[in-house]
Amino acid sequence: MSDLDLLVIGEINPDLILRGPDLVPAFGQAEKLVDDARLTVGASSAIMACGAARLGLRTAFIGIVGDDEFGHFMLRAMAARGIDISACIIDPELTTGMSVILSQPHDRGILTHLGAIAALRVDQIDRRTMHRARHLHVGSYFLLDGLRPGLPGLYAEAHAAGLTTSLDTNWDPSGVWDGGLASLLAHCDVLMPNEAEARLIAARSDLSEALDVLSGQVPTLAVKLGTDGGLARQGDRIAHAPSLPVPVVDTTGAGDSFDAGFLYGYLDGWSLERSLRLACACGSLSIRATGGTDGQATLGEALEALDEG
Repeated sequence: MSDLDLLVIGEINPDLILRGPDLVPAFGQAEKLVDDARLTVGASSAIMACGAARLGLRTAFIGIVGDDEFGHFMLRAMAARGIDISACIIDPELTTGMSVILSQPHDRGILTHLGAIAALRVDQIDRRTMHRARHLHVGSYFLLDGLRPGLPGLYAEAHAAGLTTSLDTNWDPSGVWDGGLASLLAHCDVLMPNEAEARLIAARSDLSEALDVLSGQVPTLAVKLGTDGGLARQGDRIAHAPSLPVPVVDTTGAGDSFDAGFLYGYLDGWSLERSLRLACACGSLSIRATGGTDGQATLGEALEALDEG
């Protein structure tokens, strides 16, 4: 019997979140002041893992960091949130990446130094940890240069071992939106893009057409629509759910918390509609605090917000 519900593989880096009304830098050595600056748990994959653990999923993580303070900060923070980090890799030859997030109430800009993120390879994935899990999730696909070529084989191996699989590609900084993705989707059970990513992955400007394309490639879609909530699709079955009216503090990581909520329902055998409602609740509640993890909901909080508590 599996002793882990979820294995997340992906990037590990902290976020430096800057908040204020005017976050556009002024060059020419001009100094501008911000309202708040905070170092917090970053990386889409890591935030998603924290959200899953917060909901009660037994969660492990595999990623790579440098032997530096940013890396040790992240590993300490993830472990403190109940994530099994025993298979994470510390490489003294590398430096841990970082994202600087310019956060405004309804949008944000992100500057990322990849650092160790692109160095992780499939041959570094501890198979004993993978075989302990029921489900494998990978995030930030387009940042994982070293891992990406081997992922179709890893997903096929996971399927053979009885795991289900999911993917959140996140944004492609190159603007190409390929990188061998089609061969990976052939082994993927759940794809969780946002609306813009879904259109770009499918190469369709119309969202309905994009969903038609993607639903022919993966059995389950869960698409984030921001303030409009989300939609999910399995074959011809489509579900919609609204976001919750939560005062916005910081939208960082809301989509990652959505992922965690959807996978909780998916792994617990919930209906498509209820899984999506939980996902939208988790994404909405996460924006009530600065950073991607401090506002993440427990299962009880999310169900209470949905009037199921």
